Formats: sequence, structure tokens, C-alpha cells
Amino acid sequence: MLRTLSSCFILLILIGATAPEPGLRFNRYFVAAESYESVGVFDVDKNDTLDLVSGDFWYEGPRFRNRHLIGNEPRKDQYYDDFSTIPLDVNADGRMDFVTGGWFDQTLRWVENPGKKGATWPLHEIGKVGNVETTRAWDVDGDGTIDIVPNNPSHPLKYIKLVSPGVFKTVTVAPTQGHGLGFGDVNGDGRGDLIVSDGWLEAPANREETPWKLHKEFTFGTASVPIIVADVNGDKRNDIIVGQGHSYGLHWYEQTRDASGQRGWTKHLIDDKNSQYHSLEWVDITGDGRPELLTGKRFRAHNGRDPGEEDPVGLYYFTWEASKKQFMKHDISYGPAGVGKGTGIYFAVVDLHKTGRKDIVVAGKDGLFVFFNEGNLKK
Repeated sequence: MLRTLSSCFILLILIGATAPEPGLRFNRYFVAAESYESVGVFDVDKNDTLDLVSGDFWYEGPRFRNRHLIGNEPRKDQYYDDFSTIPLDVNADGRMDFVTGGWFDQTLRWVENPGKKGATWPLHEIGKVGNVETTRAWDVDGDGTIDIVPNNPSHPLKYIKLVSPGVFKTVTVAPTQGHGLGFGDVNGDGRGDLIVSDGWLEAPANREETPWKLHKEFTFGTASVPIIVADVNGDKRNDIIVGQGHSYGLHWYEQTRDASGQRGWTKHLIDDKNSQYHSLEWVDITGDGRPELLTGKRFRAHNGRDPGEEDPVGLYYFTWEASKKQFMKHDISYGPAGVGKGTGIYFAVVDLHKTGRKDIVVAGKDGLFVFFNEGNLKK
């Protein structure tokens, strides 16, 4: 009997089940052993079913077992030069394309959905923007349409607007940027600001013609992408959540004001036991109407050269505990490489099967998986 119970426990670990404690339960689902670090989710073939797109393949929903080759992404050392998967119908043909970029060729490009299974997806260059750490999409200028914002360390900070089908315009915000990038309204003026590793850039009313003012109010180091801007503690001021993409540490910075109205930032620890918090999402996955922090370890971000590389790999969500004024950590998947699962550099959170619950789709050098959200064990 003891041997049977022990075997069952080992089996639960190997399949990635979460511990039976109050909280969400996830069903871990293997998709592919590919080592692309980015995955996007959209309806590729317009059959009202969501599909997965990662690297050279798209995986047909709802089971994601049938996969279709879409290209031949070049390998660069231990990476593929493909660091985001942003869904966007670039050419306005009614089919969803996607935007990606590469560190090695320093190019932002869009990949065209041809609308035919088995066909190669054409690549189109948007521009040489500098080494692409990764890319995100935000409505920077507030016109209701997403803009593309690449993180290009040591290169100018810019956002790229889709101005007509297949035509992009680049708007430069600052002469340089570091590792890490975020977007949100820091000062409460109704406009989204850009957050970089050494401060935040205040959005002017005219984003394209007026200079963005840099406020050097903090230094984040090798910050995550994205850096989250959100009102964590409910005091009507937006705070900042940032992970260390290539070291240990996950923190939130509380925005404060003194009697004169001077802004300040108080640093609070969320977690210092894990490294390579490279990608974060602020999203309601518990269904309680309040966002949670969803993140984890990017497996082998620098191929063995980062602190904590040999530590266990994990994917977690953090709930804000208002009574304790702190975040509480919940494991989704945790363990040695091959047992735990990391985030890659760009992951997706979406209701894949119309259950009303948000699932988590994560790529990375440790494979492509879906974590189906089975709901709260307390219910």
C-alpha cells in the first residue's frame, strides 16, 4: 500500500498537477517539445475555434494535436530569432497575421496568414529597430488601435503604428532604452506612459510631435517585459510591478505622495526565491473580478549564464491579500526542469474552450504546454 501511494504521488508530480490546497486547479496539457520561446493564440482558419501559433507551426484547436508548418525560423545558437507573437490583421484581409522580431537580425516583421493549410506564411519586414528583446502591443496614442512597441536595449525607444493595410509608421519616443518595458498611466492624467528600466516617460497630449519627459524616479536593472502598471493596493494611484528578467527578484513599487504632492516610490518584496521573472501578466484568472499577477521563470534565458539557472522551474499566480497588504504565491507548476514549467518570453492567457475560465498557454526552451483552468477547488 505504501509503495502504491508513493507511486501515485510521483505520478502527480510528473504530470504537473497542482497540490490539492484551496485555490485554482489546472490541467497540464502537453502540445509540443519545440523550444520556441513565444506563443500566440488566435483563430487561424476562421472556424470559430482558437488555435496556437508558435515558431514554425500553428496547432489546430480545440485539441492542438494537428500542427501545420508555416515557415522555417532560423536558429541562432540556442535561440530561434522569434521573440513575440502579437496577433494583428496587418493587411486587412480578414485573416489574423502576427508580429514578431529578432534579437540577432534586429528586425521587426509581420508574418502573413495565407488562409490555406499547408502554405508557407510570407515574411514582411517592418523595419530594422535594433536587437529585439521582445515586443508588446499597447494603444500608446489612445486612438483605439494597438501599436507595436519593441524592447530594444541600447537603441531608441519607439512605437510602430499601423496606418493603413500593410503600412507602418515609426514614432520615436526617446534616444535610448534599457532592458525592460511597460505601459500605463503613472500620473493619473488619462494618458498611457511608457516605463523603462531607469524611469518613466510622461506621455504628452500630442504623442508624435511633443517630447516625452523622462522622470528618473527609480532604477530597475534587467527588468521584465512587461513592467506592470496597476493600482495594487486600491488607493487610486497606479503602482508598478517588476521582475528581474536575468536575476532573482519580483517586487512592487507603491506610488506615494507627500503633503506637497511630491511623488515617491516604496519598494515591496513579492518574491526573492526565484530568478528570471522575465514575462508578467496582470489578469483575472480566478474569476473574482480582480486581477492576479501571473508569471514564472523563463527557463535558460541566457543559456546557463544567469543566476539561478539550475534552480527548479515554476509557473505561479499571486493574489493580492488586502488584509495583509501583500501578495500570496500559488504554484501552478513547479519542479526540476522537465517537471516544472517556465514562461518563455511571451505567453498567452485566454479562454480556449469557452468555459468562462482563462487558460494559460506557455512556450519556452522547455516545450509548449497549455494549462487548462479547471476552476477553484473551494467551489
